[in-house]
Amino acid sequence: MTILANILVIFFISFGVLFIVVTALGLFRLPDLYTRAHAASKSSTLGVMCILLGVFFHFWLLEDHFNPSILLGVLFLFITGPVGGHIMSRSSYLAGIKPWSGTVRDDLKDEVERMKKEQGVK
Repeated sequence: MTILANILVIFFISFGVLFIVVTALGLFRLPDLYTRAHAASKSSTLGVMCILLGVFFHFWLLEDHFNPSILLGVLFLFITGPVGGHIMSRSSYLAGIKPWSGTVRDDLKDEVERMKKEQGVK
C-alpha cells in the first residue's frame, strides 16, 4: 500500500511540476498579452491543482491525516484561476491593448463595436 501511495503522490506532484514548467515556457515564448494570460491562467491552475492533490494524497495515505481544506483550496483555485485570467484579458482588450499581428480570429471585436454603438445612442 505504501508503494502505491508513493507512486500516486509522485505522479501528481511530477505532473504538476510539468505544467508549471509549461507555464513558465509559455510566459517567455508566447507573443502577446492574451496568449500569455491563457498560459498563466490555464496551465498554472492545473499545475498547482495537481501539486495540491499530491500533497493531499501524501497526508491522507501516508500520514493518516485527512485534510479537507486542501480539497477546498483545489476547488477554489479551479474556479478562480481561469476566471481571473479571462477577466484580465477581457479588460485589457477593452482598454485597447491590441492582439498580436499574427492573430487569426478576433471574436470580441464585433461585440465591442456593438457595445460602443449602444453607448453612443444612449
